[in-house]
Amino acid sequence: MSEHPAERRRFKRIAFDARTELSQGESTWPVKLIDLSLKGLLIERPDPWLGNAQQDFLVDIHLSEEADITMDVQLAHDDHGQLGFVCLHISLESIERLRRLIELNLADPQELERELGALIEI
Repeated sequence: MSEHPAERRRFKRIAFDARTELSQGESTWPVKLIDLSLKGLLIERPDPWLGNAQQDFLVDIHLSEEADITMDVQLAHDDHGQLGFVCLHISLESIERLRRLIELNLADPQELERELGALIEI
């Protein structure tokens, strides 16, 4: 369930604060978003935490009243009160919003292009 540290650092993570919900089946948890990347996200583990690591989750990051980033994710690690998720599926609309968000937070525009290239290789 743990991924290699080099793989986690392959994508630049940006700290971002937005109303975020994690759901699985009939369960939904409001969570605190710590950071996100083109490949996944890190959140604080909700209390109580009753998620099933063997099943996929849905995460919804509310950017505004009109705009969300929604992705299907899988739990990659659970440690030190934090849950790390890897993205399994994201819509074209959501990836465009995520791309723009990351672009606005990176100092080097070419870094985003390198990350998009690395994402396509996976």
